[in-house]
Amino acid sequence: MNPDDRYYHSEHEWVKIDDDGLAVIGITDFAQQQLGEIVFVELPEVGSTLTAGQVYGEVESVKSVSELYAPVTGQVTQVNSILSDFPETVNAEPYGEGWIVKVRMSDTRVLDSLMTSAQYSTHIGEE
Repeated sequence: MNPDDRYYHSEHEWVKIDDDGLAVIGITDFAQQQLGEIVFVELPEVGSTLTAGQVYGEVESVKSVSELYAPVTGQVTQVNSILSDFPETVNAEPYGEGWIVKVRMSDTRVLDSLMTSAQYSTHIGEE
């Protein structure tokens, strides 16, 4: 089940707004299941700018490589450095400790174009 406290992108990323107003971004449980065992996560640089809909990194698994698409636009304020040594954290806790980046959004209106949990469930065929 996908948590209701987030927004979902069609490319299987989620966004949660934290207490500081930052957008915390990760990949969905569905995405990590499709990838299989994750062995590497390419993280963007702190201070770099993500643009909604554009590639900002990659996730490598034993099966394939998948690009990460930014669900929002803004400046990267933090990356999850745990993933450098323990990329499998994304598999174990995709909605928790497996988050990928935190972003200060330049325009929150982009959230209106993302899906709710129910819409995302329909999108991936979990009705």
